[in-house]
Amino acid sequence: MNSVELTVTHSSADLSIMGLFWAADPFVKLVMLLLIFASIWCWAIVVEKITIIRRERRLAQAFEDAFWSGGSIDKLYDDTGANPRDAMSIVFVAAMREWRRATSRGLADAGRADLRTSLVSRIDRSMNFTITREMERMERGMNLLASIGSVSPFVGLLGTVWGIMSSFQSIAESKNTSLAVVAPGIAEAL
Repeated sequence: MNSVELTVTHSSADLSIMGLFWAADPFVKLVMLLLIFASIWCWAIVVEKITIIRRERRLAQAFEDAFWSGGSIDKLYDDTGANPRDAMSIVFVAAMREWRRATSRGLADAGRADLRTSLVSRIDRSMNFTITREMERMERGMNLLASIGSVSPFVGLLGTVWGIMSSFQSIAESKNTSLAVVAPGIAEAL
């Protein structure tokens, strides 16, 4: 009769994921919620990056097609200049703005080689600065993703260690090493 009662009691335990979550220690619940939150945050960053990269590729291809079409660069700048939509267009616009500033001052037409070298250097610096700024924009969130990726296993391990410590405490309190005493803490840990 006792074995039937134990079987009924054991089989009525909720071993679903939610049942195990609600039966877990508050600290273990906190660790699980933290890991779930970090996972959702990571997936949001991943989806955002995929969306941004696809958009950038599509717009960069359209810009490249327009750039290499053989049309006037000045017309392309006039069409793109007010509203560059992708990183490649933004770099092009930065270089063309610098070129037009120099042209308006008469520096581009000057016969002096040192002025032309200075102009090339200014255009190059402008493009490098813009490329750096656009790379920072594209990489935004990657440090967080890397940090979460490197810390999460240790946070999960902390929850595992807590569950195993709970099992050892149950053994110490009951002075019994049976599976019924050890299993709940081990299940919680895993």
